[in-house]
Amino acid sequence: MEEATIKLTNVNKHYGHGRGLVYALQDINFSAHPGELTLILGPSGSGKSTFLTIAGGLRKPSSGQVMLAGQDISHLSNKKLDKLRLNHVGFVLQSYNLLPYLNVDEQFELVRRVRPDGNLSVSELTRLLEELGIGDLRSQYPDQLSGGQNQRVAIARALYTNPDIVLADEPTAALDSARVAVVGKELQRLAQQRHKTVIVVTHDLRLKEHADRIYQINDGKLSRKR
Repeated sequence: MEEATIKLTNVNKHYGHGRGLVYALQDINFSAHPGELTLILGPSGSGKSTFLTIAGGLRKPSSGQVMLAGQDISHLSNKKLDKLRLNHVGFVLQSYNLLPYLNVDEQFELVRRVRPDGNLSVSELTRLLEELGIGDLRSQYPDQLSGGQNQRVAIARALYTNPDIVLADEPTAALDSARVAVVGKELQRLAQQRHKTVIVVTHDLRLKEHADRIYQINDGKLSRKR
């Protein structure tokens, strides 16, 4: 098996101190590899989002080691960590993070300005938008779209940079079952055919059929289920 693109070793994350000490993650050991779609299943408040933000270098653990794209990120400056994420990681976050004053096409134009090389071609982006059912919405602004449509735009934007690693936080929460199947197949295709590392944290059991590996997280503790 290839070297893991994400590896967490004895990772803990806690908040507060003394009697107010709360553990969000406890002794997490985890690795993810190219070519695999991994699901992290768990209810609200289980530590899923904390896990994802630490795995992607958006947040630092209280203790333990995080390896991202072959680098121990605890030794990186903020500037180098930003560059590592820009070049290797695509995030799909619950808040969508779409800019309200840019239409769908302009969301991708902004990405091109920040990262001009290595993105999907025009035809590949068009195909992706069509597959996600948003090809006819390119002139629309976020406040003109439904929650599910904004979610699909956010997914497309994360995949547009052709990242080695895709980290998705509840990417199907606002989607009906038909769209869940489309997104699940797209993430599975991305992992298997494009040889990417894809990690999805979710409580949506409809994605299980598309996953190569499944973990359960409860009260900040991670266990493998498949």
